[in-house]
Parts: sequence; structure tokens; C-alpha cells
Amino acid sequence: MSPARVPVPEPPARTARQLREATSSALRRRRADDLNPLRRGLRLERVPDPCSFVLFGATGDLAHRKVMPAIYQLWRTNLLPAEFSLVAVARRPYTDEAFVAEVRASVEAHSRVQPIDEDAWAELAKRITYQQLDFGGDAGFDRLSKRLDELDAERGTAGNRLFYLATQPSQVTEIVHQLGRVGLDHELRGAGWRRVVVEKPFGRDYESARRLNHELAKVFRESQVYRIDHYLGKETVRNLLVFRFGNGIFEPVWNRSYVDHVQITVAESLGVESRGAFYEETGASRDILQNHLLQLMTLVAMEPPSSFHADALRDQKLQVLRAITTPDIEHVRHDVVRGQYGSGWVEGVAAAGYREEPEVDPESETETYVAGRFTIDDWRWSGVPFYLRAGKRLPKRATEIAIQFKEVPLPLFRDSNGDPAPNVLAMRIQPDEGIMLRFAAKVPGLGLDVRTVNMDFDYGTSFAVDSPDAYETLILDALLGDASLFTRADEVEAAWSVVTPIIEGWATMLAPRFPNYAAGTFGPEAADELMQRDGRRWRRI
Repeated sequence: MSPARVPVPEPPARTARQLREATSSALRRRRADDLNPLRRGLRLERVPDPCSFVLFGATGDLAHRKVMPAIYQLWRTNLLPAEFSLVAVARRPYTDEAFVAEVRASVEAHSRVQPIDEDAWAELAKRITYQQLDFGGDAGFDRLSKRLDELDAERGTAGNRLFYLATQPSQVTEIVHQLGRVGLDHELRGAGWRRVVVEKPFGRDYESARRLNHELAKVFRESQVYRIDHYLGKETVRNLLVFRFGNGIFEPVWNRSYVDHVQITVAESLGVESRGAFYEETGASRDILQNHLLQLMTLVAMEPPSSFHADALRDQKLQVLRAITTPDIEHVRHDVVRGQYGSGWVEGVAAAGYREEPEVDPESETETYVAGRFTIDDWRWSGVPFYLRAGKRLPKRATEIAIQFKEVPLPLFRDSNGDPAPNVLAMRIQPDEGIMLRFAAKVPGLGLDVRTVNMDFDYGTSFAVDSPDAYETLILDALLGDASLFTRADEVEAAWSVVTPIIEGWATMLAPRFPNYAAGTFGPEAADELMQRDGRRWRRI
């Protein structure tokens, strides 16, 4: 007779905190140090070390629209450690409760996943504290240093701190100086890591960027500095690296022997909105050309890196920037176009001209559009023009990289119905992320009718997953210590060495008769003429 079975009690249900800690512990074991060295730099799903996230400018627009929703999403998906604390720092007076309530409203308005996960939000809200602080005063930073030490003891954040500067560029140096004064930059053995994230614009020209790098270097080592360009965190931009270096069929034709030219477009349908004062000081050249456009250009043109380690990637991008022909005054006059939008219609809605926007000079000569022809003096790309353009109040919002290949050497089908267009490989960065390849094909039938057709890959259809926001990717990488998608000091200066001669050249020339393109059009006629002189034309986006 079998012995009676003794009932085994069910294990107690684990709390949300216990589940999060178990998940964090399991994922944290998958460290980059345990991976094959050739794979280091490719971020896997792993959780950062316990840490404090110190957000300067926490009451500002960027913090509420981008940074806080990204932090919430990372917490909701268990990609932040249980031992996490967010210290919000700004000049306005707030209680912890009032600030958390304001952040909740921002997350509800701007989070990419709705509705809010109440359990996840409740856990995150417990970890948010607010500290009023005058960026130029010593006392506030003394209190901040003491508070961070207290959080290490209370919440187990282990001395690891990331300082995120979502502030005006003019405030960066004084904040960094104060962090250094109270020793918050120090990475002593056993005291944890310290990192600082700096938002663009990084300088106004070459000299100001060098000065800013110099000021940062007085306090932080270069390995501690993360200069953020949110375009590099976009899923399709990151996929460009996989597309190029993970497929053997494209790299053999990715050069001057097969490529006719490259077009990179960053089009925005919005105007300057409420940022008129900011844009008057910036313009399209500083806002888009110096960072977004040139960064996309480097990813298209770079040589294969030896690994996906941060410095291996950034070394290759730097070589591209240094090989771009430095614009002289003749290049600026003939191969660079600037524009400013006037009134018009965008997506069926009347739009005011730039000079009619709030906080904009009625006689402003600030450019809201820039286009240029650039060349790279190296063996791979010599003689291949790169056409870059960016503008506000264009017909639609779209970012695209298009590689147009050379025509076939002998047009065998010129007598057929239809002349096939050259092959094009287009990578759509936003909003409809995907990749399109255009080629010639025969139309079914008895005759020889050749048409151009498209082979289209769409991210949303193919993967049916919700891509993370760029800020989620970049914040997580900064917490993990992966600098692959952040720009290095010499990289920033090299980009400014391309753009500064353009800005200085414009200063010696009469500005065009602004406005020179209507809102809802694809820029000034001079931009079309720039392409037509070379026997080419802009792609219809």
C-alpha cells in the first residue's frame, strides 16, 4: 500500500518588488564582460548597476516630454534596477508630491505606451525626489552631495550616479564646475561610477565647442562624458549598422565604383513652435546640419569597424568627418543653400511665416532650411557627392537616407516601353521606418515592357513590435556605460570644422531675400538648382 502523500504547500506569491529584484538579478548576470569580446558594445537586454539618476532642468520641456517618459518606460519593462533613485533638480520651488504629480501628467501625455501601468508607476514614484537648487550657488550643490550619500545608504544605490543636464547650454559649465567642486565627479575605487550626459547644441561653432570640451575635461574624464544626439538612438539609425555590416550583399557595391550619389533628408512639417528665441540663436545649420545630418552621413560612409566597441565605432566616424572637404567661400556660395519659410499651407492648415512666429525678429535672417553638396576625400567615396538637406515647414515630416546607384553601362532596353530609373536603396528613419530597394523588372506580357518596381520592407509589419523611443535607448546605454551611440569630443569638433566655415561664409555675404520658400513646399528653388547643375534631382519623399 502506497504511503499517503503529504501535501506540499504552494510557494507564497512574490510581491511586485520581489519580482523586479529577481528579474534585475537574473538580467544583471548577463554582463558584457561575460560575452565574447567581439560582441562587446552590442547592448543586450541587461539591467544597469544600482544608481542615482540626477536630472538637472527637471521642470523643463525636454525633461517632461522626453526624459521622464523614457525613464518610466525603462522602469515599466524591468530595465532599471530595483535599487534606483531619481533626483530631480531645478530652480523652481516644489515639494516631492507636487513634482511627482506633474511628472505623472507628463508621462500620461507623452509616453508611447498607454494607459499607464499603475503598479509600475507607483513603484517608480516612490523613487523620485525633488531638490530646489540654484545652479550658480554653492549651498545647493553641498546639499545635493549630502542627499546622494543618504540615498546610497537608504536605497542601496552604491555610489553610482548619472548626471543628466537637460538645461540651457549656457548652464552646462557652471553645473559641471559645481559638481567638480563638491567631488561628485570622483570615481574612487569602491565608490561607484560617475557619468554626465550633455544635451545638444554642443557649442555654437568650432571655438566654442573646443572651449566647452576643455571645461568638461577640467572635471570629468572623456570616458565619463556622454554627448547625446537623439537621432543616433532611433531604431532605424541603429539598424543601418546591422544592414551594412551584417549582410554580405551590399558592402561590395557600397563605394564610388557603384554609387552615383547619396541624399540625406531631415524634413519637418512643424515650424519653430514656441522656440522662436532659441531658433534665432541657432538656425538650421546649428540645429540639424552640424549634428543629425553629419552623423547620418558618417554612418553611411564609415569603414567597417574592427568591433562594435564604442571607440572602434567612433574612430571610423571621425575619419569620415575629417575627410569631408572643408568648405571655402566659393563652396559656400555655390554649393550651400539657405532658406527661410514664409506663410503657406501645411497638411491643409494655414501656417504663418517664420518672421511672424513669437519671439522672432520681423526682419530675421536666420535660416530655417539648409541644403548642401559635400564630398569625402578618401578611396571609398572620392568623387561621390553627398547631398544633405533639412528644413522646417516642409510638406511632411520625414527622415530618409537614399543611395542612388550608377546607371547600367549599356542601356539594352532603351527601345522598350519605359526607361527604367537607376537603382535606389532608401532607408526611412522616420516616421514610417523601413527600407526600400528600387529596381527594373519586365511587365508580364508578350512584349518587352520594362518598369521600375519597389521591394519594400516595413518595420511595423515585419516585426509587429513597438520600437523603443530614442531616449529610452540612449538613457539605458548611458546607465550601462555603453558610449557607442554618443559623440566624442574630437568627433564634435570635427563636425564643427565642417559647419563653421559655412556660418562664417554667410556672415560675409548678403542674405537671400527671405522668405524664399512657402510653408508646405520642399524648400527654395536654389536647392533644386543645386541638384540640377549636377544633372540630378531631389527624391520625392
